[in-house]
Amino acid sequence: MNFDTLQDWLSWQEGFHPLAIDLGLERADQVFAALNPKRIKPLTITVAGTNGKGSCVAYLEAIYKAQGYRVGAYTSPHILKYNERIKIDGKPVSDGLICDAFARIESVRANHSLSYFEFGTLAALDIFWRSDLDVQLLEVGLGGRLDVVNIIDPDIALISSIGIDHVYWLGDTREAIGREKAGIFRAGIPAIVGDPEPPDSLMQTAAEKNAQLYCIGRDFGYTKHLPTWDWFKGRRHISQLPEPALKGEHQYRNAACVILAIDLLAERLPVSRLAIRLGLAQAELAGRFQLIEGNTVPILLDVGHNPEAARTLVEYLNAYFPGKRVHAVFSMMKDKDIRGVLDIMKPVVHQWFFAPLANARATSETAMREIFLQSAMPNVCFGYMDFADAFSAAKDQAQSGDLLLVFGSFFLVSDCLNEFEKGGLTK
Repeated sequence: MNFDTLQDWLSWQEGFHPLAIDLGLERADQVFAALNPKRIKPLTITVAGTNGKGSCVAYLEAIYKAQGYRVGAYTSPHILKYNERIKIDGKPVSDGLICDAFARIESVRANHSLSYFEFGTLAALDIFWRSDLDVQLLEVGLGGRLDVVNIIDPDIALISSIGIDHVYWLGDTREAIGREKAGIFRAGIPAIVGDPEPPDSLMQTAAEKNAQLYCIGRDFGYTKHLPTWDWFKGRRHISQLPEPALKGEHQYRNAACVILAIDLLAERLPVSRLAIRLGLAQAELAGRFQLIEGNTVPILLDVGHNPEAARTLVEYLNAYFPGKRVHAVFSMMKDKDIRGVLDIMKPVVHQWFFAPLANARATSETAMREIFLQSAMPNVCFGYMDFADAFSAAKDQAQSGDLLLVFGSFFLVSDCLNEFEKGGLTK
């Protein structure tokens, strides 16, 4: 099978494998071995976590770029274009590079059926090992132990946080989820944990695997002296760091984990304190507390889609937008804890606007009406055709001094940014 365009490849992949999510390593590992028999890889940092893993990759990418290293970063999902998933030196790779990688995968795939995500991950790994990188940053898609990214042995394993999400695949407790995410740990390899209260299962797995465990608050940490902050690990100390470019209290934990990872790899990839400062201040990540200044009211975008992310969003709104009336344009996937998110957000949202999404995984308006009713949520508006329709209604209701909030799903934020890009919405 071969195609001329990236979109044709992706359309075929979407229907090729019977399951959209099919956890397991055997299929992809055998294909990767055929692609790369010597299993050549750049220095690798693998990042997992319920929330915060994208932020950690963004900081790592910005810091290593500031030092002048050649960096590959694999993340998912994308916001606007598929190419965003595979970046080299901060720039999405070309359609041609991805198509060539897909063709190589198809030529060695034999009888192995691969999911959409497995094709993309293998393409990133194939592109990276051929691109003379100094370091590759791999973001786990779901869980850790059985995620396709885990076919690569990392030189550093980093887990940003443990929360309840993807319960169908990972379990419905922090203990179960912690064990799945700790599957990225390796014997003798540094394992960095940014969750201030890691579940026992994670600690036990680290011990079973004989990983070199570093926990925030125990083995390393940070202290804030606004507007700067300090990072420390034992006698190692970096002072007067700039406020992380990505906003929220949790970003100090993410940044502290990233600095430890860089410090532990310093013998192989030396990084100056100047590069660390520059990277922390310059990191960018679309859709995470992304603020768009409008002509009348500001617009805040956040892809958070689970209770942990909602709590972080509430903290951010209270800290940066105190007293503002918040008009929320909202949607979520039906496999998420929608009721839990609504209960957390209820105190800070003045008015809700449900935006239907053209996605089979999205919650329907009928189901969402029932959930809002069960949550006894006031000021909820339904009946819109699509995101643009719901956003326009929310904007009409907003007054000077208010805030428009778009949150609940990567797909929702993607719809928003796509509308702005093509001029379908005005700020």
